[in-house]
Amino acid sequence: MGSFPVNGMKEVEAKILEVDRNRVVQTLVRLGARKVFDGEIETFFLDFKDGSIVKANDLLRLRREAGRTQLTYKKVQVTEAAKVAQEFSVEVSDLAKTKQILELLGLAVTESMEKHRLSYTLDQARFDIDTYHGNYAYLPEFLEIEAQTAPTIHKYAELLGFDSKDCLPWSTQDLINHYQK
Repeated sequence: MGSFPVNGMKEVEAKILEVDRNRVVQTLVRLGARKVFDGEIETFFLDFKDGSIVKANDLLRLRREAGRTQLTYKKVQVTEAAKVAQEFSVEVSDLAKTKQILELLGLAVTESMEKHRLSYTLDQARFDIDTYHGNYAYLPEFLEIEAQTAPTIHKYAELLGFDSKDCLPWSTQDLINHYQK
C-alpha cells in the first residue's frame, strides 16, 4: 500500500454482496457490536465536465446523514484485498448552498443516490448494511466492513460466516456495473 499524507483519514473497506441482514445483525449483536446509526442517507457525487476526478479514480461526495452534511474528497487506491482511500472531509452547514458553490466552480452532479444504512461498531471495525432506494433499488442489500487493515476485515468477515473471497474491494460504481450486466 502506498503512503498517504498525514492530514487525511485512511479508510480500508470491503463489500460483501447479497447478505441476509437479520443474520448479520444477530451475529453482530451476539459478538457485542453496538448499533451506531439507523437512518437515511442522501448522496451527491460531483465531477468536472472533463471527468478528471473519476479519471483519477477519486471521488467528490456531498452527503446528508442524520441531519449533518459533509463534503468529502477520497483519493482511492484499490488493492486485491480491500479498497483503500485517503479521505478528506469537512462538515458544511448547508447542502444546497455547498452544492451551488461547487457548481459555480465548474463541478456538476454526476450521480445522486438515496439509501438506508444500518451501522454497527465492534472493536476497531465498522459494519454498514446498505439498502438503496429510487434509481438504485435494484442493488441487493450488501455489507461493508471498514477496519484498519484488510486482514482485520477478513477476520471479521469470517466471524460473520463469510469467506475472505467474499470481501470485494469495490466502489459503489463497481457495484452498479456488476448488477447492470
